[in-house]
Amino acid sequence: MDDADKMQTTSPNNAYEAVVWSSISLTHVEYPKGDFIGYILAWCSLLPIFSIVGFITLILFRRDLHTISYFTGLLLNEACNWILKHMIREQRPLRDRAILFTEYGMPSSHAQFAWFFSTYMVFFLFVRVYRNHSLMDDFWKYLVSIVCFTASSAVLYSRVYLGYHTFGQVSCGALLGIFLGALWFAVVQLILTPCFPYLASHPIGEFFMLRDSTLIPHVMWFEYTSSRSEARNRQRKIMGRKSQ
Repeated sequence: MDDADKMQTTSPNNAYEAVVWSSISLTHVEYPKGDFIGYILAWCSLLPIFSIVGFITLILFRRDLHTISYFTGLLLNEACNWILKHMIREQRPLRDRAILFTEYGMPSSHAQFAWFFSTYMVFFLFVRVYRNHSLMDDFWKYLVSIVCFTASSAVLYSRVYLGYHTFGQVSCGALLGIFLGALWFAVVQLILTPCFPYLASHPIGEFFMLRDSTLIPHVMWFEYTSSRSEARNRQRKIMGRKSQ
């Protein structure tokens, strides 16, 4: 039997077994079967992925320049993490499923992402967003900040609990995320924000329908009242045409 005949008689199972499978570590999360806490923490570990999907949705539908800047900072934060990982080259904790670890472990990208997100969000709430006249009016800011820090802590703990990182790796990732989040907010606030009106009025900005809502004190309330007022005006026009 020649080589061609041998290739033809190779079973599909043998060909399947010859393929080397790899995992996308960004989304592949395992937890001990039957461990309820591990199950919850596995979902917490995916919070950065949910955040990215939310950002892309907001950018597509709102096209706000500050949202785009926020997301750009997260991408730069991930690029910085990738560079540091391949410079330090510290291995992840030993596990029996080593195939899942396709990247280095120092610093933890999940922890760095989560704490960058929370740090920037807190600065945004207490520096960028309008200031109320009473503590009760600002209660929602403190509530959102607590939720962000709690979620970031859960992401950090989940990576250690599930064996994907050591405590040192997630700690370094969190500290780096806090530093970069504060630094990027300063860059956006002091350097990029003054350029927003020009970018929004530029022909390219108008083509992509970019918006600058920096001077609007309460964007959600403004959009709600504007859309409601426009809907009522159009309803009156429709009723007026029908009555003619």
